[in-house]
This record gives sequence, C-alpha cells and structure tokens, in this order.
Amino acid sequence: MSGPRGMVAAGHPVTAEAGAQVLRAGGNAVDAAIAAVLASWAAEPLLTGPGAGGYLLVAGPGEPPTLLDFFVEAPGRGADVSARGTLVPVDVSFGDVVQVFHVGAASCGVPGNPAGVAQAADRWGRVPLADLAAPAARLARDGVAVNAEQAYVFEILEPILVSTPESRAVFAPEGHVLREGDLFRDPRLADTIDRLGAEGAEPFYRGDLAAEVAEWVARHGGLLTTQDFAAYHAVPRDPVRARYRGRTILTNPPPSAGGILLALAMALLDARTDGPPSDVELVEVMAAVQEQRTPAFTTGLAEEGFAETFLASRLGSTTHVAVVDADGLAASVTCTNGEGSGVVVPSTGIHVNNVMGEEDLNPLGPFRHPPGRRMPSMMAPTVVLTEDGRVELALGSAGSNRIRSAILQTIVGVVDHGLQAQDAVLAPRTHFEAGIVYTEPGIDLDGLRCAGYEIAAFGAPNLFFGGVQAVECDPRTGALSGAGDPRRGGAAVAA
Repeated sequence: MSGPRGMVAAGHPVTAEAGAQVLRAGGNAVDAAIAAVLASWAAEPLLTGPGAGGYLLVAGPGEPPTLLDFFVEAPGRGADVSARGTLVPVDVSFGDVVQVFHVGAASCGVPGNPAGVAQAADRWGRVPLADLAAPAARLARDGVAVNAEQAYVFEILEPILVSTPESRAVFAPEGHVLREGDLFRDPRLADTIDRLGAEGAEPFYRGDLAAEVAEWVARHGGLLTTQDFAAYHAVPRDPVRARYRGRTILTNPPPSAGGILLALAMALLDARTDGPPSDVELVEVMAAVQEQRTPAFTTGLAEEGFAETFLASRLGSTTHVAVVDADGLAASVTCTNGEGSGVVVPSTGIHVNNVMGEEDLNPLGPFRHPPGRRMPSMMAPTVVLTEDGRVELALGSAGSNRIRSAILQTIVGVVDHGLQAQDAVLAPRTHFEAGIVYTEPGIDLDGLRCAGYEIAAFGAPNLFFGGVQAVECDPRTGALSGAGDPRRGGAAVAA
C-alpha cells in the first residue's frame, strides 16, 4: 500500500488509522507516531499502555538521528526490600511452544510511556499533545472491538488477566476474558489519556497519579516508590550504527540489548555473504550473536562506551509503530507492557508492566539491577538509510528475544531479495535460541538438519516470531509502501 502524504504501519488497523489521520491533517511523522501510540493503548491494551515503556527512533532530512529511551527502570528507591512479594510464574502457550513469564506486583518496574510521549511531542511535534490524545481517549471511552489477533492475545494471557480482581474487572468483565467482537472499553483509561494530553507527564511522575500507582503497587508487594517516579526521565541517545550492503543501519543503543545484538548480526552477515544469505547462513549468524549474550555482556551494557567497544572487538507482550512522512522523516517506536503484571491501579486504568519478571530481560536472574537502572530490553526500533543518507526503511518488531531475528530477516528480504516491505514481512521466519532453531513453514529444514541443528517446526506462521511493522521508501522513485504483520494483526494505512 502506498500513499503521497506518508505511511503508517502498526500492530492494529485502529492504531495505524489514528496515525494516518494526523498525517492527513498536516502533522509530521512524530506527531503521527504519538497519536498511533496513544491509540494503541485502547486498541492493543494487553501489549502497551501508560504503565509500559519503550523507545522512539527519529531520523530524516535535517534531523540528527536520535533514539529517545523511555523504557522501564528498576524500582526500589527508598523501598523496604524485605517487604517485596514473590514473582508469580505463569505459563503462556504459543501453540507449538510454551514460555514462562512472571507477574504480580513484584514484577512491576517504573513505567516510561507517559514521559516518552510528552518529551517526543515537545521535541519534534507540530500538533498539540492534547489534540493527539483526544482521539485515543475517545477510543478508550467508546470502546474498540477486539479483533481476531487481539482475541488470541487475550486467550493466551488469560492466567495473567484473571490474576487479580482489578484486572478481571477490566479484561474479563463478564467472567471470561474478552473475545473476538467484544468491546474493550475503559473510561478510567480514557480520563488518564486526557490528563496526559492536558498536563503532560507531570502527574504521572511528580503528581497524584504517581502517588496512586506507587501506593497500590507497594501495598501488594512491589517496590515502586514516589522517589522512583520523581527521578524518572526520558533519555535521548545516539543510535548504534552498522553497515549493511552499503547502507547504514540505525538502531537502539545500550543500555538496551536488542539493538547492539542486531547491529552485530547485520555486520557479521555483511562480512560473510555477498548476496542473499541462505537459511543456514542466517541461523549461523543468529547463533554467533546469541553466544555473545554472556553475563559480561549483560553487566557491561550500563558502561559508558560499551557499544563501541563491543562492536569494534567483534567486527575486525510488545507493539511497534513505523511512520515515514512526505518529507522523508521517519519515526520508529516500540513499546511494551511485557505481558502485564495483572496489577491494575483502581481509578487510573493503568495496567503496570511486568518487566522485572521477564526472564528474557533478566538473564542473570530477577532483582539483580539496582534502583534506577534502565532495563536491558530486546526492543530495537530501526531505520535503514541509503548511502546518501535518505530513509529507505523504518521498522521494528514485537516478540521478546525474537525481535532481532525478525528485524534481521525483514531487512534481508528488502535489501538482499528486493522484496517490497509487505512481502518481506510475510516471508517465513526462523529463530535460533538455546540450541534450537524455531521455524515457520517455508524454511529450508533439510539444510538446517544437515548442518546439525535441532529444529522445532511450527505448523503455521505464529506471533511467537514477532510482529514486524515496516514502512519502505523506494530509493529510486520515493514511493512509500507499508507492511503490517498479520502474525500480530498489523496494518499499514496510507495518508
């Protein structure tokens, strides 16, 4: 799908349309991304929201590439650690594989979404934040019909959603989790979105909303404090850069983990192959990169200059929005609530994240990060620039550890195979982790078996393999095309 004023790709048609409407009204790519992010709080409520965190990458003509980090921080400033509750394990089935997540108040980290939205609007926006928030508030107040993909998310996350009376009231109001066709409606969330539009981030970090969330989480065994909220700020960072087929890959720098591992994978693949890599070559690179995720890597992420040292020595529940506007400005933003903690704060509509309980983000074990440490996410909003610095592709993905492999394979599809964004997103994916190669139908299983890999083959495409949303700008014609990943109910909307 192509459009003259810009293109928005997102994890839900309602989310994408909210961003496209802003482009049509004269907003830029960042305005559209903000509107889409806020709409996703009502359209994709299990994946994101005001209790979540994320990253925004902005790049384009005349704009120094910047990664705005508003991910979740470890809580605990001034808290009594002895009062911390236990993490509650929950099995989540993706059909062909089961993954364990941990929830409850002890899993809650300091949210960043309100701070990120407000700072992005102040720094890059043309449209008042109140105008961007109003449509999202209406969606939350009037309700959004649960589509098939979101219904599947409700189904697999049911053990979390019914784990507390407050979450049951929001996500299972009739005694069962919402199903396809049901309306997700939350007037308290609508009021919270309106307050963000009218007052910015202040109430969320130094006002009554911060106090309410901290008190409620602490009462139920978490470590969130008002000091944690007061100290929180969104942080602009220089993106990590890697070269691939003459292009520049911009992605998420430390203290995030996913971007630097993606950059390493792109650079290794660029050095190993001249043309389109085989499935075996892709897995070999994934395996080589996975080996680098050692305890030293995890602890080093917080060190100044770690990205440069790391790359130089080796090169001798989540949703994404991608936007490119008519001026070539790109905004690529990934947000996540994890799977949600099950902790919904009464009167606010805020479902707090479970990032402190995510094994993928805590490979050394839970509660190892000191208060205030930005958590090492796998999220990697990414922009691909042509040799002369123009935006060719803006993309990102959901999917925990599968994020970097999904983005890697999408870039390979566009750059090496000459696919349009939609075809590259639809292409079958593979993922290597813990000695096992997970595959969708269409991957070369014989070649992988001959190479000695253990295979876990899925019978159909699955959201386990991420949810890539991408916008491509043809470097020859300037035409825009977008791709919404059907694995997660994504959509692309032209402005």
